[in-house]
Amino acid sequence: MKLNFRAFHTHNQGTWLVWLHGLLGTGDDWSPVVEACNRYPSLVVDLPGHGNSADIALTGGFAEMSELLGAALAEYPINEYCLIGYSLGGRIAMYHALYGKQNGLRGLLVEGGNPGLFSQQERDMRLRNDQHWAQRFRQEPMVSVLPDWYQQPIFADLTTVQREQLIHLRSQNRGERIADMLENTSLGRQPWLVSALQHISIPFSYLCGENDRKFRKIAQQYTLPLTTIPQAGHNAHYGNPAAFASAVSYFLSLFG
Repeated sequence: MKLNFRAFHTHNQGTWLVWLHGLLGTGDDWSPVVEACNRYPSLVVDLPGHGNSADIALTGGFAEMSELLGAALAEYPINEYCLIGYSLGGRIAMYHALYGKQNGLRGLLVEGGNPGLFSQQERDMRLRNDQHWAQRFRQEPMVSVLPDWYQQPIFADLTTVQREQLIHLRSQNRGERIADMLENTSLGRQPWLVSALQHISIPFSYLCGENDRKFRKIAQQYTLPLTTIPQAGHNAHYGNPAAFASAVSYFLSLFG
C-alpha cells in the first residue's frame, strides 16, 4: 500500500517541498503554488482515499498516515524537506513533524490546520459530528452532500462561483473513501499538539487567510507563529496563490 505522489522541478537542488492537501482535495490543488515556487523541487502527495491514492483505505489513524508518508519520502531520494499542509494535510503534517520519522525534516508550514481539541468532551463531540458527515458521504451522492458541506461556517468567505467550482471539482470523489478518511483522521482522534508545537525545534509557520477568523484566533490564542495571507479565507492557497507562494518563499529564505 503506497501513496501516489508526483515530483516537480527535480532539476533544482536544495530543500524539497512536500505538499499535503485537505479533505476532498488532491495534490493537483497545489499546482499554481508549486509552479510559483519553482526554484525548489516539490513532491505532491495524494492522501489516502483521494486522487490517485483513492484505492488506499486508511484504518490506523494518524500513526498509520505518518508511516505512509514516511514510506513515500523514503522512496524518493529526499535528504532535506519542508512539510506544507492545508487543513487535514496541515494536521497530518503537524503530527508527522512531532511524532513521525522526521529524518531530513527542516521546516513546517501549516495552513489552517487545527492543532487539536483540549478536552475529551470536545473531542467526543467532534468525532460524533464527523461520523454524521461520514454517514452522509457513504449513503448519499456527492452532489447532494457537498452543497451542505460547503455551507459550513469555515467556508463562509467563498463566493457563490467559488463554492460551485469546488462542488464540481469535489464531486469526482468516492463517498465511501472520503468517509473512511474523515473518520480515521477526525479531529476527535487527533492528539492535543499545542504544547509540543510551542516547543518545536525546527522552523515553523502557521499560515491563515486574513478572513479566516477562526484559525487566526487559534494561532493567537496559542501563540503560534502566525503569517497572514491577504485577501483570502480558510483555503488561502486557493484564494490568493501568489501571496501564499510569496509567504512560502520567504519562509524558506530564512533557512533554505
